[in-house]
Parts: sequence; structure tokens; C-alpha cells
Amino acid sequence: MVDAASQNSDLFKHPHRRYNPLSGEWILVSPHRTQRPWQGQVEKTAQEHQPNYDPTCYLCPGNARAGGNQTPKYESVYIFDNDYPALLPDTPEATFEEDGLLVARSERGLAKVICFSPRHDLTLARMEPADIRKVVDAWAEQYQELGSLPYIGHVQIFENRGAMMGASNPHPHGQIWAEELVPNEPSKEQAAQARYQTEHGSCLLCDYTKLEIKDGSRIVVENDEWLAVVPFWAVWPFETLVVSKRHAGAISDLDDAQKDGLAALLKQLTTRYDNLFEVSFPYSMGFHQAPTDGKEYPHHHLHAHFFPPLLRSATIRKFMVGYELLGNAQRDITAESSAERLRSLADEHYTLREQ
Repeated sequence: MVDAASQNSDLFKHPHRRYNPLSGEWILVSPHRTQRPWQGQVEKTAQEHQPNYDPTCYLCPGNARAGGNQTPKYESVYIFDNDYPALLPDTPEATFEEDGLLVARSERGLAKVICFSPRHDLTLARMEPADIRKVVDAWAEQYQELGSLPYIGHVQIFENRGAMMGASNPHPHGQIWAEELVPNEPSKEQAAQARYQTEHGSCLLCDYTKLEIKDGSRIVVENDEWLAVVPFWAVWPFETLVVSKRHAGAISDLDDAQKDGLAALLKQLTTRYDNLFEVSFPYSMGFHQAPTDGKEYPHHHLHAHFFPPLLRSATIRKFMVGYELLGNAQRDITAESSAERLRSLADEHYTLREQ
């Protein structure tokens, strides 16, 4: 395996900037700061042991949800309309503009919740690949179903895992937001991929995947169909990019082998996250897929981002403040060293500690 950091030691051992071709933005890397003492905020670790069923959980089978709706006694993946959605399908069309500075427009959409399992005590890391495959199938079906609505131009599938990332319920679940226009982050990536296709005559992420496989220093896990790397331009300490090795625009384009491969890789990657600090690892994860506005997007390559906040331990997190709010993103741990730590961890999940 090639060690890119050693090959570029004069650059990578000192402060340097790295370019993100998906966003067109730069990040400042300061590897000499990794040994600085920490006197900042220390988080409390979340409760590890959860019951198989929690009578107070509104996502557990048979329980009442907020707002008075009832969760049925489901046995596999369960999807329902969010009781408190951020988007509404019947929003009236309206616009507002004043001198080109104050601009607003209405936005229609739908928001759904997807329960990965009826078991309250599971996470993707603790689920079997066969059960994760059912989640992958549900994602694909929802992308197609919601994307086929005439007013939906983008479907965002994501998961917030852990209280540190704003998840109010530990039950294994994610969300799906579908709206009229493409949001900011995927819009920037769409533009970058289209520009790269025009300039190079090839797919940005297909070419990037080949580079990462050739280099190897940033790979965390891979199989025949998928690759998980700490991207060269990573911002978060243990951020990863999950990329399909075969070109595909959306989850619904995947064949059975690709869906099985995705389920297996998600299991391996999230297990490594948990094993890193022996805690149920918090993160925000989301897929970027081709828009569903009826246009063709041959340049778009299906991928997912994992953004975990933990920095040095289960109780120390990365904050985006100061220079990063006013200048650009900055990190102390190089992508290569983060990948090496994650890659070295076992595939078997750590044993839960009694509280």
C-alpha cells in the first residue's frame, strides 16, 4: 500500500491547503497541531445499553407517536410521514423580492421517517447485512416514488445518529426530505461534476475512485462494488466518502450485487466507527443522488458522506468556530492518518460496557 503522506512529507508534515473538487472549496490542514493540549468542552457519553423495546419510544412497534398517531407493530423497515415535517406538499406558491436583496420563494415538499428495524437497541453497526439490505431497498423505492412526483426535483436521504448530532431518539432511523429545488450542497457538487465532465470527458468520482484505489493510503474499507475513504479534502476528523465503484446516478440504479455490497460496506464502516472509541459513534450521513427534475444527469455519480464530530475521544468533539466560520475549514489530523486508524480496527463490534 502506497503511503501518500511519506511520498509528500515536505508538504504534508507542514501547514498546507487541500482542494475539494466536489465543492470547489479549500481546507487548511495543520498537522503540527495534533499534540496541542485540550482544555475545551468535554461531552458526556450517551447511554450504551438500550432495551430491545422501549414503551416510551414513539418509533417502537405499537407505541403512540407525538401528535397522536400510532406506530403499527411492524416487523422490518417502516416508513411514515414525519409528524412535524420541515416541508409541506400543499404550500401555496408565492415569491417576495425587494431591491434584489430581500428574496424569498415558497418551497413545496415532503418529509418522511424511515425506521431501519423494529428493535430499539440496534444501529447500522449492530444490524446484519441482510437487514441493512432491506433498508437499501427502501431507500431506492422512496427515491423513485418521491422523485416521480411532478413537483419534486430532489430527494435527500440522510441519518442523524446520536444525541450529539441532534437525534432526539436512539431508535435506528433516518429521514427522507423531498423538495422542489436542489439544495445548496448537492447543487455545488452537481455543478462541479458537470464542469469536470465537460473539461475532461469523464466522470469526476470515477476518476477519483481510481486514484484512491491506486494510492490506498486513505481507504478505510472496500469490496468489489464500493469504496469508503477518508477523502483527501476531508474536513471532519474521521469524515468518510462512500463511492460506488461502478458508475450509477442513484440507489435505484443499483443491481443486486451493488445493493448487497453497499449493505456490507455500511456494516463494516459503522462498526469501525464504533470501535474507534468504543462508543456508539455519532454522525450525520447522507446520499447525494441525481436530481429528479426530469433532466439528464449522466455526470452524476452516486455517493454518500459521513460527517462524524468526534475528535480525540468519545467525549471530545470537533467544533466549527472562529477561522472556520470566517475563513475556511481547517483540520489538524490528516486524511491519511485518520484512514489508517479506522482501517486498522476490527470488523467485529466491540462488547458493550455495563453502565
